[in-house]
Formats: sequence, structure tokens, C-alpha cells
Amino acid sequence: MARKASQLPALDFFRGFEAAARHLSFTRAAEELFLTQSAISRQIHALEERLGAKLFTRRNRGLALTEAGREMYRAADIALRTLHEAAERIAPGNTQDMVTVTSSMAFCSLWLIPRLSAFRNTRPDLDVRISANNQVLDLEREQIDVAIRYCPVMAAPPGAIRMFGEEIVVVCSPQLLKDRARPLRSPGDLRRHTLLHFDHAEGSIPWLSWSVWLESARMPELKSAGSLRFSHYDQVIGAALRGQGIALGRRPLVADLLADGALVAPLRQDSVTDRAYFIVRSAAVRSRRDVDDFIAWLIAESAALVRIMDKHKRNRRHARPR
Repeated sequence: MARKASQLPALDFFRGFEAAARHLSFTRAAEELFLTQSAISRQIHALEERLGAKLFTRRNRGLALTEAGREMYRAADIALRTLHEAAERIAPGNTQDMVTVTSSMAFCSLWLIPRLSAFRNTRPDLDVRISANNQVLDLEREQIDVAIRYCPVMAAPPGAIRMFGEEIVVVCSPQLLKDRARPLRSPGDLRRHTLLHFDHAEGSIPWLSWSVWLESARMPELKSAGSLRFSHYDQVIGAALRGQGIALGRRPLVADLLADGALVAPLRQDSVTDRAYFIVRSAAVRSRRDVDDFIAWLIAESAALVRIMDKHKRNRRHARPR
């Protein structure tokens, strides 16, 4: 029998929980929702009481999701996004002169959103709605015009347009390299540093795992000075930018940050994955000129980024070892 709506905790509890789980911080969740930290804490406690399960564990460096918390976060993330997107779709005036695009949260945060101002400069008349979601959405059912899919090359959908491939490179803030007591010239030097881990909510992603990277570097037993774990990849890169540790960077997602010096790649053990990024167009918008324009812009931006990545690789190849 379906559970009655009256038996479910209040929606506000899920909003508070989702924000706290996304930030792994009650304080930052409270700031986002314009509540007090104690109000968020009470919401989480009430939700745990209703569910009969702990959702968070407290560690010295902050919060971590329990197994039940990870499961609930996946469900809350999907449910709240679905409600938000449905409300936007049915609101008057939100369907005219708008392109809706979806991709993963990491791609939207690190690659797409920083570039949107450039697109707006060329098409100020055209609105863009971003549906950042780590789930693969049905474009026609969800009324989404364009998707950027991240998948194995052999699994690309028919008609998909390839943007670029992906390489994994060790990255960190240039500030870390100024610490002479903790040099970073070879994989063995990682033992002196904190490693930033991406805990993927859906399971293991071996090509983004430090254990797999260290094994390929023939140092599977290396123990780092510490570790920080994050549920979202853009959080990993945010921590790297703040000098909190060493991350496995995904080119193209960190290509701009490497090009402008916000991040550096001190080691040369790069690896190429079998995955790439593809543009997929909804069959429902085959004849829309505004969608044509947006896709053409994506193709031009991806071509420019490929040139940046190629230049960066050439510079590293010719650079003298420190």
C-alpha cells in the first residue's frame, strides 16, 4: 500500500536536510535557507526521529553522511529538483525564448555556468535554464532541450556530438608548492599531503579513485598525511582551490583553472579515461533556431577548450623538471 502523504515528514525537513547534506554543514545550510543553525539542527533531528535512522555522523573536521543519509540525500535531491523544475515550467512566461539544458552538477558548476555570460553577450534575448542533475533525464518527458552527457565513447547516444574527451591529472593550489617542508615533485611526495577524495553517491568510479591512481603509479601502499571526502566533485575542486589538499583533476573541468594558474599540475602522471562529453538534442526541438544557436555556441566553446588543453599539455611536456 502506498504510504499516505500525512505520514511523511514535512517538506521543510527535507529542504533543510538536502542543503545540509549538500554542504556537509548545518551552518552553510542555514545561511542558504535564511534560517538559524539551531533551526536546521532541529529539522535534522526531527527527520531522524521520524525515519528512525541517523542521517549524519559528526567528525573532527565536520559532518559525514551515514549510509541511510546517502540514500535519503539521493531521494531528496531528485524530489526537490523535480518540484522546482515543474514549478518553473508551469509558471507563466517561462516557456518563451528559453533553452533548457541539463548536465551533471560538476559539469554545470565548473564548466558551463562560468561560460554563460559569454553566451548571453551574443544572445541577450535568449534565456537559459540550467537543470543540474546527476541523473540521466529523459529529455522529452522532462521538457529539456539539450543535454551534455558524460559517458563511455562507445555508449554515446545516436546523433550525439562529441565535445571533448577526459584526462585525469593531479592538481592543487599553487600555494601548496611554496611549502619547502612539503615538496610535491613525485608521487611519493603525496605522503606529506592531504588527499581530497570524491565519494560518488552511486558507487565506485575507479578512474577518480586515489587508490586506483596510486596503484597505477606503483605506490599502492602509500599513506597520505590526511584525507577529506566530499559527496560532490565540485566540492573537491573547491577545496583544492582553497589549498586544503591535493585532488584528481578532470580535464576539461579544470582546464580553465589550470590555464589561469588558479590550480597547478605538479606531477606528470596523467591518464586518459575512456569517457567523453557529448551534446544530445531533444527530438522535440529539432527545428528550433534558438537551440541551434546554443548548440553551435557549445561546439565553439568546446573547440576553444581543446586548444587550451593541447597547449597546456605541450607546455608541460617541454617544461624542465623542478
